[in-house]
Amino acid sequence: MKKYLRTLSLSLLASSLLFSATPIFAQKLDNPSIHAFDNKVIKKIDVENIYGNVAYFANSIGARVAGTENEKKTVDYIAAQFKQFGYDQVEIQPFEFIQGYKAPTKTTFTVDGQAFDVGAFGYSSNTQGDITGELVYIGLGKLEDVEGKDLTGKIALIKRGDIAFTEKVKNAKEAGAVGVVIFNNTSAPFNSSLGASETNLPTVSMSGTLGEELVNILENGSLSATLTIEGAEIMKGTSHNVIATKKPHPKHDTGQVIILGAHHDSVAVGTGASDNASGTAVLLEAARVLANTQTDTEIRFITFGAEERGLLGSRFYAQNMSDEDIERTVGMFNMDMVGSKNSGEKLVMFTYDGKENTVTTLGNSAGSRLHEPVPFNQVGRSDHQPFTEVGIDAAVFSYAPLEPEYHSPGDVLELISKDKLLMTAEVIIASIYHAARPDTPALQRAKVAPVLIPAEKDEDVKL
Repeated sequence: MKKYLRTLSLSLLASSLLFSATPIFAQKLDNPSIHAFDNKVIKKIDVENIYGNVAYFANSIGARVAGTENEKKTVDYIAAQFKQFGYDQVEIQPFEFIQGYKAPTKTTFTVDGQAFDVGAFGYSSNTQGDITGELVYIGLGKLEDVEGKDLTGKIALIKRGDIAFTEKVKNAKEAGAVGVVIFNNTSAPFNSSLGASETNLPTVSMSGTLGEELVNILENGSLSATLTIEGAEIMKGTSHNVIATKKPHPKHDTGQVIILGAHHDSVAVGTGASDNASGTAVLLEAARVLANTQTDTEIRFITFGAEERGLLGSRFYAQNMSDEDIERTVGMFNMDMVGSKNSGEKLVMFTYDGKENTVTTLGNSAGSRLHEPVPFNQVGRSDHQPFTEVGIDAAVFSYAPLEPEYHSPGDVLELISKDKLLMTAEVIIASIYHAARPDTPALQRAKVAPVLIPAEKDEDVKL
């Protein structure tokens, strides 16, 4: 199986099913020894360990917001756990992120000497003095609105609507603009924010009434504008990923890599018991169980920081992988919110592109052997997404639909289900062991060797 994990195809999967010595359903129902290989790892799982770590993260540490002291305590604890399990290759990987924005102390906008009432967008850059240039109206600021226009050194006047503010500013910037004024699509003034970035243009908002007034004037002539934004400050923080690497047996090394991930940070409200102390705790148990289990595939256990800020930790890790590393990585298993009593009862997988892949096949195969089939559907918004974006098969495991306490003060330890934690751990660890265990001729001929079962897509499954 190792020879084709990276490019697992439907034809190979069909072949695995067709020529398996014993059909999977017969194995599951009639042959108790089908669990013999899974039992090598799942019998070692201790759900009390998992629950105890959820309790530590949620109650002893509490909310684990990226860049805070509580997140650093979490990072240090995870690294210490990995080392206690016997991993000698443990890395704490820091990365900077934008943590907040201090509003400017001065924001002015004048047109031919006349002052107009404006407000700076959140995450607008300062002007580094005054910016003066021709004011040019570019409609809604879509790509077709700027196509063929040279806005070099000019200030773009844009109407609100149809596309995101950040996209409007990006299009204007790429056409050469040095500043942006966005006016409302109603008569009233408004306040808003751009995406957190250090590369945004100086950008202000204006009422629809004033904006339309300027548009009408521009229809009959040109205008010169001056924009000033001073005192704005983008505040940075540091978050961390924690990586423990299990090397394969030196005499049985496929050269391939499997990643198991979960984010360790949380939102500020509640204690983050389900989101995502549950996934982090299952990952730690997987690392403990597999620490002394012989494998022929490198396994990386990674907890990510700043997921709640926009998948920042996983994106930092994935985008810094070498081409060789990406090519060697056959699958990324992600866990997010795998323990709430109030979420749906069904364990499900989600892929960013909505397509089945190596991870969904292994996950469904393990689920079918141990519990029940595990379907999949399409969702991003978690740490599997950046890995898909760089070309790695990835999926997130969760329970659907999500619990009503999601991102609320109600996400607490008392609502954690040990049964769900255990089921997740069994499916995840059995999936990884299915791919990473050393293959031998005897195993390949065994009638009880696990077979691959492609997962079915269930578009009715929603988070």
